Amino acid sequence: MAQIAITVNGRSYQVECDEGQEDHLVRLADYVDQRITELVSAMGQIGDARLLVMASLLVADELSDTYAELARAREGMGEAGQEVELGDALADNVETLAARIEDIAARLDHP
Repeated sequence: MAQIAITVNGRSYQVECDEGQEDHLVRLADYVDQRITELVSAMGQIGDARLLVMASLLVADELSDTYAELARAREGMGEAGQEVELGDALADNVETLAARIEDIAARLDHP
């Protein structure tokens, strides 16, 4: 386990993470810190616990919106997915025909 220091709302925290995940965790902490900084600008220092709860709710709202967008994209993929399946089947048929043609051509070259 790796241990790194992150800073959120001007306070440093020691956090453990898997080896190789340090940079990712720092980016996440920076994102949370940005959201808290925005809240402090709008509401002032209302306490760490309250700020963290509010930041968590904001991030959860963003995640919820992202899930909704993903669901809409998947619904739209239903029709596109069928087209992809048909395209894949057509490509397989073309490959099979190409192999047959090559086989016939090889037999013609070497009777």
